[in-house]
Amino acid sequence: MAAHRHRDTPGTGPHRIGLVAATAAGRRHARTLAAAWPHARLVEADGVADALRTAWTEYDAVVAFLATGAVVRVLAPLLGDKRTDPAVVVVDETARHAVALLGGHAGGANALAVEVAAVLDARPVVTTATDAVDLPGLDTLGWPVEGAVAAVSRAILDGEPVRLVTDAVWPLPALPPNVHREPPTGEHRAVGPDLEGGYRVLVTDRVVPVDDRTVVLRPPSLVAGVGSSRGVPAAEVEALLRRALADAGLSPASLSCLASVDVKADEEGIRATADALGVPLRTWPAAELATVDVPHPSEVVRAAVGTPSVAEAAALRGGGTLLVPKTASAMATVAVARHAPRGRLAIVGLGPGAADLRTPRAVAELRRAAVVVGLDQYVDQVRDLLRPGTRVLASGLGAEEERARSAVVEATAGQAVALVGSGDAGVYAMASPALEYADERIDVVGVPGVTAALAAAALLGAPIGHDHVYLSLSDLHTPWAVIERRVAAAAEADLVALLYNPRSRARDWQLGAVLATFAAHRPPQTPVGVVRNASRPDERVHLATLATFDPSVVDMYGLVVVGSSQTRLVGGRMVTPRGYRWRG
Repeated sequence: MAAHRHRDTPGTGPHRIGLVAATAAGRRHARTLAAAWPHARLVEADGVADALRTAWTEYDAVVAFLATGAVVRVLAPLLGDKRTDPAVVVVDETARHAVALLGGHAGGANALAVEVAAVLDARPVVTTATDAVDLPGLDTLGWPVEGAVAAVSRAILDGEPVRLVTDAVWPLPALPPNVHREPPTGEHRAVGPDLEGGYRVLVTDRVVPVDDRTVVLRPPSLVAGVGSSRGVPAAEVEALLRRALADAGLSPASLSCLASVDVKADEEGIRATADALGVPLRTWPAAELATVDVPHPSEVVRAAVGTPSVAEAAALRGGGTLLVPKTASAMATVAVARHAPRGRLAIVGLGPGAADLRTPRAVAELRRAAVVVGLDQYVDQVRDLLRPGTRVLASGLGAEEERARSAVVEATAGQAVALVGSGDAGVYAMASPALEYADERIDVVGVPGVTAALAAAALLGAPIGHDHVYLSLSDLHTPWAVIERRVAAAAEADLVALLYNPRSRARDWQLGAVLATFAAHRPPQTPVGVVRNASRPDERVHLATLATFDPSVVDMYGLVVVGSSQTRLVGGRMVTPRGYRWRG
């Protein structure tokens, strides 16, 4: 039977989805999915049962437009392991329900059912208990998991006390209050037999005894450095590495990568070992590895590849603690280092305000976070998306620097953090101040959002169809003299201008002065638009011209768009032609 890959984004990823239908209505619904998803294909065979078996063995996921009972009877003999079996979603004849039948977590069927339902305007049916009550499944955290997953998951669902024991603060998502995070042990002193009884979740890279009340999560903490002679067999490399890990009491499931010198990037034995272990191979220039301090340098190795160490240096590159010094076989050398956890900072743009303009990636990051930081009014917009147990650090207007520092401090401590802002977090928002404090100790993920400018432009028509510029009129961080120079340059360059922070009670004259500068370079009939609270319940759109625009209609919740000399009003909408050559 074919091995199947786990899925992250079922409908949109590169994985193949097999569609199986028996009736004309089912085939019609299948064609709808195939049209929406380029990697979905209708599976043809002599009969429906054969088509379903073919989809099971040849595709990463299956969407069957059949009765649930019929699908169960055909697939039951094929069931193997939920970690490798494909996801299966069943859709009824009228496409009213998309049922996650098999592979809910591990195969991605729950997520696939939601995506199928979105395309077909159906209702997703997800019966996985943790998903139903909005808790993260222990097998959905992105790490290998071992032990009594079902028993511990039931304990979490039932509200029973569960201990979370780890050697460090790993960037896990929020867990419910009955999962008690114990202080990091430092050296796994609490990962042996549980003398206190009760349920527990261990986060460790060590091989530990597991009872019927224990789950072990394997964090990606280990880096295996590998050196070899040319033509080394993959079997030799893998056997040596597995033996070294076993002798040190370390789990191969915690390997984050294999590492070597760049001249070994094409060494088939090393590459095949990485593939067999399901981890990437990362290589570094010899000159870079030569700067890494190692306990067992070799001048023979230096003469051969330009660095006194390959295995130990590659394992330790970027820091870490050497757990397995270099050990060799006839043609291979390995060393293993443990690297400290890296916190995770997701900088999330929430869009202009409407929930349907919030990206799926933003929602995923909010649900992945253990700590959410943001302006109180923005956090309030997404509280319903946060998992139980999420810690919220919200503050009021004017505390941008404090929020940025707090988010970075939490991430540096190893937490999974989401720093939220409206629009796109990189446009006059939280990304810049946060990244001024962030360093190499944390992983940063940027989640783009729909900006206020894009939302406003869509409501006004097509004002930014040609070159345009964003300008902020706030002099809180930029001297007004600098703003004036930038406005003059944009006006002279005949760029469409999108004016952020255009006017407030304390800044009531600057917008008029800016419009006068544009009027000196553009015709008086040049369109000017303002959008207040784009996509929110009190949204308002106002159109005028440079000659008639009244700045008093603008406040701090508005965004002003000044057209170029080529922008026109067509059917009550601002339009800037792409070629600056007006046709009409």
